[in-house]
Amino acid sequence: MYVLDNVPLSGFSTMRLGGIAAHLCEITERSQIAEAVSWATERQLPIIMIGEGSNIIWRDEGFPGLVLVNKILRYEVFDEDGTNVYVTAGGGENWDDIVGRTVKAGLSGLEELSLIPGTVGATPVQNVGAYGREVKDTITTVEAFDTHQGTLITIPGSDCEFDYRTSRFKTSDRGRFFITAVTYHLMRNTIKQPFYDSLQRYFNEHGTKEFTPQVIRDAVIDIRSTKLPDPKIIANNGSFFQNPVVSAGQLAQLSADFPDLVYWQKPDGSAKISAAWLLEKTGYKDFHDEQTGMATWPKQPLVFVNENANQTADLLAFKQKVLDAVQEKFNITLNQEPELLP
Repeated sequence: MYVLDNVPLSGFSTMRLGGIAAHLCEITERSQIAEAVSWATERQLPIIMIGEGSNIIWRDEGFPGLVLVNKILRYEVFDEDGTNVYVTAGGGENWDDIVGRTVKAGLSGLEELSLIPGTVGATPVQNVGAYGREVKDTITTVEAFDTHQGTLITIPGSDCEFDYRTSRFKTSDRGRFFITAVTYHLMRNTIKQPFYDSLQRYFNEHGTKEFTPQVIRDAVIDIRSTKLPDPKIIANNGSFFQNPVVSAGQLAQLSADFPDLVYWQKPDGSAKISAAWLLEKTGYKDFHDEQTGMATWPKQPLVFVNENANQTADLLAFKQKVLDAVQEKFNITLNQEPELLP
């Protein structure tokens, strides 16, 4: 384990902002985690583990302890019966690379989640989702180092407290577990229509009649590539806000006030409102803020882009402007999706 001192954290977030980490090291083997925890404990330092930084924002104050960068690689396949297949991937593996490998093998379950930036270890934390699919639909177990017990444990997917864009790793047990591997239950089966609205529309427009995991992956990549900026090229964290959920009563009032409201109704009468629509209606589509150096992506207002912001305080000031505008116009409080650390 090789520890670096005084490391700029702007290089460990795709928003490219943040202060200084007192210490940082890369973890390539599970056994190194216990060593790192012991090292930090001896010095009475806080410790945190990250992946590629695609869904985190560092405060300008930096981090006074030890940052672990998850680089643990692993790929194992267990074919149960020719139909049910279990894939275990290391927490430091690039997520889209893993999706690509499973799709190439003809396995279904992850293809809608193509081109989502980040690592495997981040997927259960955020319960990543897209095009009607959430990763919780396939996760069977999560292997993690438990800092309370000081050992590796296996957590069943049913115990992860998955919900919309969240889990126990983000809420009740935030910071407790360092995820080393995730096992996904995938299938070899026939894929049928209908698909999520925008995906189905894409297939209709392209006259697609036969569906395989590769066909779906290619479509998702095409759609996402035209709508979203590549964080390797343009500084951003993807969608900055979650789609808010409102009650049936709120939905009725909003629909009466705004006939073009975009929403997805749930069986109980509540609804998920399009956060992108809310931002567009408050004037924040393709918006460039000279005061903070932040902007919204022309094709997707939910994506905040760092054009020339110098510090995280600029991003937070811009976020507050957007929050206030949506609150004033719609009486809706948006929830931030990227995690603000520490």
